Amino acid sequence: MKKPSLALLLATLAAASILSACSPKFDWRDYRSPDAQFTALFPGKPAVLTREIDLDGKKVSLTMTASEVDGNTFAIGSAVLDSTEQAQAALPAMQTALLKNINGTVRSEKSASAASSTAAGIHQRSSLSIEASGTQQGKPVVLVGRFVAQDKHIFQIIILGEERKLSRDTIDTFMDSVKLD
Repeated sequence: MKKPSLALLLATLAAASILSACSPKFDWRDYRSPDAQFTALFPGKPAVLTREIDLDGKKVSLTMTASEVDGNTFAIGSAVLDSTEQAQAALPAMQTALLKNINGTVRSEKSASAASSTAAGIHQRSSLSIEASGTQQGKPVVLVGRFVAQDKHIFQIIILGEERKLSRDTIDTFMDSVKLD
């Protein structure tokens, strides 16, 4: 039996690496939440899980829609609280909980607020956006998050992963695709 030559083996490895480079890492797909009133592009098929979380002493049933690609998590959490005031107060609590999970340090932060009036009444919307660095399982990670209170609804839109595996285009594609109804 003849052994394959080194040149043939190298050529096969080169062809395989070229073909794998052509396959997309992110399989962007539209997702519309049936109950949480948002649409977004996820980089893979998202899974949905509801669990109870603690937001500054208040138990909240949070529905998480998330996908993971290359060790990076793309997620949107949503819940309905009892009042607009509780929703507003939940924003910093969500931020604090996530920062605590990664022992994070905030790199940048901004907030915005708006009120509008329709025939159905006055609507209030506030948001808090952060970019932070921290560690998870001993590895450095970046957290990009936007926390939104829209009337009684709260939304937590995050990307968590290794910074070297996340391009600004990938971050912007996910974050900019999220539309709250």
